[in-house]
Amino acid sequence: MNSLATLPLPDGKSLALSDLGTLAFDETPAPQVITSDRRILKCNKAFAGLFGYEIQELENELILKLYPTTADYRQIGERCLKALRHSTHYEDERFMQHRNGQIFWARARGVTLTPDGPFKLMVWNFDRIRHNETRTIELTPREKEISGFIVNGLTCKETAQVLGISHRTVEVHRARVMKKLGAKNTAELVSKIVLITHSGH
Repeated sequence: MNSLATLPLPDGKSLALSDLGTLAFDETPAPQVITSDRRILKCNKAFAGLFGYEIQELENELILKLYPTTADYRQIGERCLKALRHSTHYEDERFMQHRNGQIFWARARGVTLTPDGPFKLMVWNFDRIRHNETRTIELTPREKEISGFIVNGLTCKETAQVLGISHRTVEVHRARVMKKLGAKNTAELVSKIVLITHSGH
């Protein structure tokens, strides 16, 4: 092989310069993942480690596996797809979930390589946001009880039937929880309930 096409290594071996891209992806400390239709095609060690997995445990899995709730997965997917109709790049901050169940706040940056079908092939970088700690939230026992039903997808009417209270009472408690957590919609409310639950608040 032409010496100009290789890089000598300390152990006496050499690395083809054409392999540097793969090496950079695999060894960079930046968590990176390549997805197709929101399924993980390839990820590096840093990405797998961020979520507490081995690489082989994530490849070919839907990235849904790393979200706290299906609602988060769907909402972010819709928001991302809408943005990618106008740009090849997307960035946001969202809740993600570690293998041990811990919910954490992350920054995601992605670029689509297939603008006509944005989710067909994307490259993503994720970073854990450590300074964004959730403040302590005090919920009443009833609010905590109703929050559990919200996370499990029950409507106000269904929750009222289970608890034997009025539909209106459940709505009032739900509204108070939304206000305390600063949630603007159900998906965001579920995310924040899950976060404070796993944070021990």
